[in-house]
Amino acid sequence: MRRTYLVRHAKAESRSQFVGEDDLRPLDETGLIQARSLPDLLEVHGAPGRLLSSPARRCLGTLEPLSVLSGIVIEEAAWLAEGSDPIRAVEHLRLLEEERVAACTHGDVVWGILEWIARGGVEIGRRPDAAKASTWVLDWPDDSAEGVPVRATYLPPPG
Repeated sequence: MRRTYLVRHAKAESRSQFVGEDDLRPLDETGLIQARSLPDLLEVHGAPGRLLSSPARRCLGTLEPLSVLSGIVIEEAAWLAEGSDPIRAVEHLRLLEEERVAACTHGDVVWGILEWIARGGVEIGRRPDAAKASTWVLDWPDDSAEGVPVRATYLPPPG
């Protein structure tokens, strides 16, 4: 069974107070702590062998401690960017061949993916959450032709 860790980026500096392009907005102090805790959280569930991220600095920063500890280079994926089509993101995630992948994205993409997989019959709970720095563990069937995960498990933010 293949596993995707769908990570919502850690807490970032305030949009309203940040001067500059939003994609350059970094993690704040809480977000840095959350990001440093992510490797331990994922290790319990099986360390990822590939790291994918939205090009936004806050997403890259969320995966950076995991990248440093594992030696795995973070690959930027435009289909994980804020405002991206969640169905397109699901298609990319579904077709990944690696056994375990961490993919860091934004709240709108996470919620869109959750809505899509729930409509496909995957149980996500009556009141699903997607807090900043949280992770949804998506377990996919070995046959990538299968469209939806067989299981989705929520991991609250670390730290």
